[in-house]
Amino acid sequence: MTRRYWNINLEEMMESGVHFGHGTRKWNPRMAPYISAKRKGIHITNLTRTARFLSEACDLVFDAASKGKQFLIVGTKTNAVDSVARAALKARCHYVNKKWLGGMLTNWATTETRLHKFRDLRTEQKTGKLNRLPKKDAAMLKRQLSHLQTYLGGIKYMTGVPDIVIIVDQHEEYTALRECITLGIPTICLIDTNCDPDLADISIPANDDRMDMLWDGRIRTSE
Repeated sequence: MTRRYWNINLEEMMESGVHFGHGTRKWNPRMAPYISAKRKGIHITNLTRTARFLSEACDLVFDAASKGKQFLIVGTKTNAVDSVARAALKARCHYVNKKWLGGMLTNWATTETRLHKFRDLRTEQKTGKLNRLPKKDAAMLKRQLSHLQTYLGGIKYMTGVPDIVIIVDQHEEYTALRECITLGIPTICLIDTNCDPDLADISIPANDDRMDMLWDGRIRTSE
């Protein structure tokens, strides 16, 4: 894998509060190598290590994307919903930002059936077929379509399990992470000081409540 120079701005990350961890009582001891200090009862993440692992993640993503690999971004916390959708749409990859449905990957056959139903309903809505049904039947199918849009809208074009999964907040998305581990899907996790860095293939230590800095396009490449 070719290594590139990524213009990761430590000052901007600090201004955004990426270095602030959880309270010292909530920490995971396995995060010790990624913590540089304690301040007023809060652990402070070592941003030099954050930059290092972020750079490694960028290398992996760039290399995989150049080979046409399929990505999935997962982040369902309220403060991550919009950032995840923006980043995924900009990168033209799949995403889940509302709720992780258990078995979404490990029981792919069921997910695929739901996706087929979702696509069929969308087609029927676009062609006006739903409006030609009896009101009661149309209302039921429209509710079903709305439900599928909420939970599967970000993966409606996914044709199989992804090649790489990027996860925001290890604790919140633990079920998704376990499914990836079960299937052997490489993962990139943004981890706060209460997480386990050994569970992901690449763990990026950072405040999981201040993720906009890592998603809003400030990271650039120089060949």
